[in-house]
Amino acid sequence: MPVLLNPYLTLTGTAREAMTLYQSVFGGELSVMTYGDMGAEGDLASLVMHSQLTSPDGVALMASDIGPGEVVDHGTTVRLSLSGDDEDRLRGWFEALAEDGEVHVPLEKQAWGDVFGQCVDRFGIIWLVNIGSAGTPG
Repeated sequence: MPVLLNPYLTLTGTAREAMTLYQSVFGGELSVMTYGDMGAEGDLASLVMHSQLTSPDGVALMASDIGPGEVVDHGTTVRLSLSGDDEDRLRGWFEALAEDGEVHVPLEKQAWGDVFGQCVDRFGIIWLVNIGSAGTPG
């Protein structure tokens, strides 16, 4: 098995909702394990202990809800980047991720020749989308 590097998101009670959105955007298989699946009871039981999304396009994300005593600081040190030359697919993903979120940089042709945009989804996750010039009309 090759070594893989996957983004792992830590959310505050919205991991299932976020991963369900990402599955609706990217497709693929989503697996979810709750704290309750591991024997926890009460409010903690319904929270996501671990989830994983693997799409046919190679998008792989993992996520969980914070556990007891943990704190999430939504900073800007990690951003998720999607790149390719399938303009229709990447534009669709950008629009779906930006829905109920905020567009920081609209998808537009940039000085380097590609179409690029940046948005924050409704869960506070920053997404960068770069559409290679092969996928954009000249």
